[in-house]
Amino acid sequence: QVQLVESGGGLVQAGGSLRLSCAASTGTFSMFRMGWFRQAPGKEREFVAVISQSGSSTYYRDSVKGRFTISRDNAKNTVYLQMNSLKPEDTAVYYCAADRSNLIRAAFSGYWGQGTQVTVSS
Repeated sequence: QVQLVESGGGLVQAGGSLRLSCAASTGTFSMFRMGWFRQAPGKEREFVAVISQSGSSTYYRDSVKGRFTISRDNAKNTVYLQMNSLKPEDTAVYYCAADRSNLIRAAFSGYWGQGTQVTVSS
């Protein structure tokens, strides 16, 4: 079992920045691919970013490329999402996810956090 706890969400004005963190309870954190997803009100959950086990590979949805950066610190069992140049359309609950897939673009099928709210005002 893996427990994931997100933090760092909040209210920010358009153009601002936030850094989300996701702390994992597992002792085998380095074996997990980690990702960030988000769900806006009335919308389906969507993929945001993913990072491979070693951190050597990342992939982002087009709308956040150049603005968001995913990273991980395996020594701290933590994955981050640095969000810059935030837009109102980034408003959503952001979820951390983990699974053992070695395929960077594969669908996630594993563990999920409870989410943290990000609100971007215009």
